[in-house]
Amino acid sequence: MNPVVLSTSWVYRVGWALPAAQRVYAAFFLYAFSLGGLFPRMGEMQQRMGVGEGALGLALIGTACGTMVSLTWGHALIERVGYRRCLLWLLPATAVWYALASWVTAPWMLFAVLLPAGVGVGALEIVVNVEADRVEHGLGRRIMNRAHGFWSLGFFAAGMVGAGSAWLGISPQAQLSATVPLVGLATLLLLGRFAPSHPRPQLAGAAMAPRFARPTRAIWWLVCLTFSAMVMEGASIDWSSIYIRDVFGEAPFVAGLAVATGALAQACARFVADHFVERYSPLAVARVMLLLLGLGVLVVFAALHPAVSLLGFALMGAGTSAIFPLAMSAAAQRHDRPAAINVAALSQLSFMAFLLAPPLLGFVAEHWGIRYAFGLGLPLVVVSWLSVSSLDPEG
Repeated sequence: MNPVVLSTSWVYRVGWALPAAQRVYAAFFLYAFSLGGLFPRMGEMQQRMGVGEGALGLALIGTACGTMVSLTWGHALIERVGYRRCLLWLLPATAVWYALASWVTAPWMLFAVLLPAGVGVGALEIVVNVEADRVEHGLGRRIMNRAHGFWSLGFFAAGMVGAGSAWLGISPQAQLSATVPLVGLATLLLLGRFAPSHPRPQLAGAAMAPRFARPTRAIWWLVCLTFSAMVMEGASIDWSSIYIRDVFGEAPFVAGLAVATGALAQACARFVADHFVERYSPLAVARVMLLLLGLGVLVVFAALHPAVSLLGFALMGAGTSAIFPLAMSAAAQRHDRPAAINVAALSQLSFMAFLLAPPLLGFVAEHWGIRYAFGLGLPLVVVSWLSVSSLDPEG
């Protein structure tokens, strides 16, 4: 957008003057906060619809399907519309869609509402990550993991709002409806002066990434590495509140705390991940993360008290924090093909975990119990452990 036109906009005038990195952090925080309030109330949503975990899992793939559409076909449209307009419109719009989701009474209605919500989520995913990469390049220092830490903080804040609303007896509908103007106002204040940073200089072959990228054997190993983290992060988001309700019979407040606990631990780990990667190595950090993830899954599977299960969700949050960013870096650093193609292949295949996980875990929970839906993560962690050497870009 023309800087002169931008400076005369009323949105620009009400926005706060923030450094570029802080605007990136604000965008990640609001992105997570706009959608995170639904998940602490998922148990109440299930009861409202009167369905089992299998039907709920199928409904939840609406978000993943919409996101996949955006990630695959949305880049050109986003460039045409502009990053500024996407952020200013899609953040409050996402909050609207998730508020509407709280009113549905049938799984097909939930899927129908989450599908366009997922399209917005996918577009936001592109915008905030590309902008973070551009700002990172301009500053000459890493901010990506910290930016994702603010995403986790936003999800933690939404989880605490959801848990607190449940404790106060506020309905999910009232809570999520109140989120819409809150996100809208925060977007105006924190991002009203947002202007996209200059693109990173294009490397040779960077524009060659196809819509669907063929994976090499090395990329398949990286997919195996990320699969446990992707599936268990989704499980923690979608099913942790229902786990607390079904296994321990706890009130919605405690169920909401499970979502918030995992997000807070994930945020804390992301804030320090870059330091440990630079001090030790990606392989060493990945092994520690997988040990934490495996221990967390085991604790959740075997917990006999809700407090113990909350510890398990915290370990899972920490364990899932940096696996995917490390794999993305390894894919980009390989020399067999242009970085854009390897990154696209890994992103598309790893994201299939979000398509497959909700119905798979819902089916397991409905037929064998929700403990076993989380216990399914143990063999996945073993597969990831056997694949950790794929982080070596020369391997």
